[in-house]
Amino acid sequence: MSNRELVVLSVGGVRFVTRASTLQQFPESRLARMLNDDDQEFKLVNGEFFVDRDGTLFSYIMDFLRTLQVSLPADFSDYERLQREAEFYGLCPLADLLSQEHLLKPRLEILEVRFSLQEMQAFFRIFGSCSTTVETLAEQITVFTGQQSGQSWNSPFPSQKPLVPLPLERPSHHDMAFQCGTDYSAGDQFVARYVSIKPDNRKLINGTNVLGLLLDTLLKGGFRLVSTKTVSSEEKVECYIFERMKRRAGLTVTVNQTPGSSGVAQAKRSQMQKGK
Repeated sequence: MSNRELVVLSVGGVRFVTRASTLQQFPESRLARMLNDDDQEFKLVNGEFFVDRDGTLFSYIMDFLRTLQVSLPADFSDYERLQREAEFYGLCPLADLLSQEHLLKPRLEILEVRFSLQEMQAFFRIFGSCSTTVETLAEQITVFTGQQSGQSWNSPFPSQKPLVPLPLERPSHHDMAFQCGTDYSAGDQFVARYVSIKPDNRKLINGTNVLGLLLDTLLKGGFRLVSTKTVSSEEKVECYIFERMKRRAGLTVTVNQTPGSSGVAQAKRSQMQKGK
């Protein structure tokens, strides 16, 4: 029976079809011993192994065996129950990883957008609790500068003169600053700053339009607007607070199986590396 290529399991009424080699990823597990008729907990009925356990949670067990990774939805909460199932099946590496629930749970990410409108210029500053998100957002935002005549400073379209991209101000890994609009230059010329936010291809000069595009980009990126407030009425500084649940870097953990190594030890080392 251990030589059969395909194995059918009925777990709590949910049917699973997999390869025997998948169930044998961890030879000491009960699933591997099941194929040798070495565990009475698993009943063979009409060619299918019947297991009186939770079928929904077993889908995560199967995903782990197929990928040697722990990948759980952002809203997953049954860590203790899944750990109990992993222990039942004798999958020590998976049970060990699930016991580190604090490393696997998604974390709340906060993003703050400050917006100030002063005459013909608008100023933006973005603070984020996750430096990776701020870095990603900085790669999406480009500020272009060029000169225009005073008669066309408020045109929604850039002048025909070439626009030069400017680097964003990055006071730290957790924030960025940029501005748009126009400022006086020599004679009747204005220095104009346009903002483009990918994947939108427009170059916007009006601060209110840029703010609308920025907020829309964040909402499409999974953020939720939780509050708005006026920080300074004199300076006209508005503050928009966003939040979203983000998976931790260690949520997907690879378990390397090497000859002569323990699955548990490999799982622990892999988790530690992910946390660096």
